[in-house]
Amino acid sequence: MAIEKRNLFGPWKFYRGALAVAVPIMLQQMIQSLVSLIDNFMVSGLGDISMSGVNVAGQMMFVFMVFINATCMSGGIFMTQFFGAQDADGMGQAFRFKLLAGLAAFLPYLLVTVVFPRQVLSLMLIGNTQAELILDEAVRYIRVMFFGGLPMMVSMSIASSLRDLGQVRQPLVVTVIATLTNTVFNWLMIYGNLGFPRLGVRGAALATVIARLVELALFIAIYIRTKPAFAVRAASLLKIDGPLFRRILKKGALVLFCEMVWVMSETVTTALYNGRGGADVVSGMASSFAIANLYFVAFGGVYTATGVLLGKTLGEGKLERARREKTWLLSGAVIFGIVMTGFGMATTLLVPVVFGRLSESAIAICRQMVMTMSLFMVPWLYMNTQQAIARAGGDTAMGAYTDAGLTLFVMIPMVFALALFTDVGPVVLYCGVKLVDVIKVVVFHFWLKKERWLRNLTNR
Repeated sequence: MAIEKRNLFGPWKFYRGALAVAVPIMLQQMIQSLVSLIDNFMVSGLGDISMSGVNVAGQMMFVFMVFINATCMSGGIFMTQFFGAQDADGMGQAFRFKLLAGLAAFLPYLLVTVVFPRQVLSLMLIGNTQAELILDEAVRYIRVMFFGGLPMMVSMSIASSLRDLGQVRQPLVVTVIATLTNTVFNWLMIYGNLGFPRLGVRGAALATVIARLVELALFIAIYIRTKPAFAVRAASLLKIDGPLFRRILKKGALVLFCEMVWVMSETVTTALYNGRGGADVVSGMASSFAIANLYFVAFGGVYTATGVLLGKTLGEGKLERARREKTWLLSGAVIFGIVMTGFGMATTLLVPVVFGRLSESAIAICRQMVMTMSLFMVPWLYMNTQQAIARAGGDTAMGAYTDAGLTLFVMIPMVFALALFTDVGPVVLYCGVKLVDVIKVVVFHFWLKKERWLRNLTNR
């Protein structure tokens, strides 16, 4: 028993290495979240309906981002292990996968943002008493956002690959520049400052597109100048290793399935929340996530740090050390989760400051949601680390079978039942369905004990 307690936490050197990866990523996402909060503050000045429109469109953009992120995670599983094995060709193949898989999302993105935006977005507002007014604003916003899709995909592929190699400072610097660009142009074009036209929600979208183009230019410059280990020549982009691509695709298909089930469930539940009232519900729920993103940065930091450290160890063939690091990472996630719960509670102080121009009902919903989500930080961070551990060793089945299974057959039926047969408000509805995540933590615990993740994937 004494040995177990002594091994529950790793040495400070190990956690220092984890923080060296996690903190820059969290800072990067914190800056993005702060700018997003400023964006929401600016848009909220246009009223509940305009803010609701931007956030309904944003939910559809979120689906696309999750798809790209899933392809980056799929390639990243192999990227980190090839990095540990110092296999440059393998890293290049993983990077090709990210780019080519990301391109596959372009057609549905075109259909949603340009061809059928109103029809698709209307699915998010079934039962909402102000749906048509909100849709008018949402369509104005999403049509402009079409032009930011391709730049975002390429930027995310390069940025995630740099992070897979532990190079986290350059993406941080790029994010600072791009987000400041976004903020400045928001101020100029939403309200028409310094002689710019007053474009409202179109201005918010255009500012984001400009920031995406700046971001892409900077990442391409870094790629050309530094020639990272995963770099490939443009002429050889289609020179793929068929067997390896099939392996990545096999693992990646399960990651993509899991992530798309998750984002689908989030989209469906958001649509159900939006149907519990008018624009106050939509804007109140959306503003709460804008604030919660300040402490949700913990997820990206923990996930990437876990993948980089554990993936490198597995790629080096040090399986026994990887087994110990798994325990250290999970224990650290609990402590970090407690800290982030306190931080989350403190962010409720921002609600009346940032969103004071929304209706009283929207502000109340926002405050209640921020408190509710902060209370889930410990199980969410623990579950996030469990997922990262499994995927670091190529065990993507855990997420596909258990996470997606519980979401499809427990959580979604539950939220539909609560929405159809009760009159509970959106906050209680959200809290009720998220209790399923506690069950996921327990199921993941027993799955990880089978050690299907304890594998070196670099052998070809």
